[in-house]
Amino acid sequence: MCQHPPERRRFLGQLSAAGFLLTPLAALLSGCKKDSWPDGMAEIKWDRDTCVRCSMVISDRRFAAQLSGGPDKTVFKFDDIGCLVFWLRDKSDKYPWMADAGTRLWVADFTSKSREEMRWLDPKRAQYMTKASPMGYNFAAVSTPMPGSLDFTDMRQHTLAKGK
Repeated sequence: MCQHPPERRRFLGQLSAAGFLLTPLAALLSGCKKDSWPDGMAEIKWDRDTCVRCSMVISDRRFAAQLSGGPDKTVFKFDDIGCLVFWLRDKSDKYPWMADAGTRLWVADFTSKSREEMRWLDPKRAQYMTKASPMGYNFAAVSTPMPGSLDFTDMRQHTLAKGK
């Protein structure tokens, strides 16, 4: 549900009381915006949420990633695909549920047009292109193979070899 400041709610209430009906266009202009998140994915609050591994603010949507699962549906957010790769390796003992089939992973599709039109990919099915990324792991996910792109296994090996 969209939350408006009290002044705006009073104003909208006055419009309603005056007999004005909000048209779909007026409702759109009222400031309610709903981002589209895949089923099971928690919202990423751009420029506010931080990466669980490196503590950087998640700002560059093109490299964001998320992991969700376990008995408590725990969510981990990442600012760089490389941070997700290292988290999966380094935290497997602490969170054994990460290997379960029910654990969900997402990476941002680098070719998404805007934050409002984000596409999310299964990282194990995505392809990875070399692109400068927030933490310098320098991989971006795309949905289809491109010249020079790598699959998840090869991208993971290259990332772990950097040893950051």
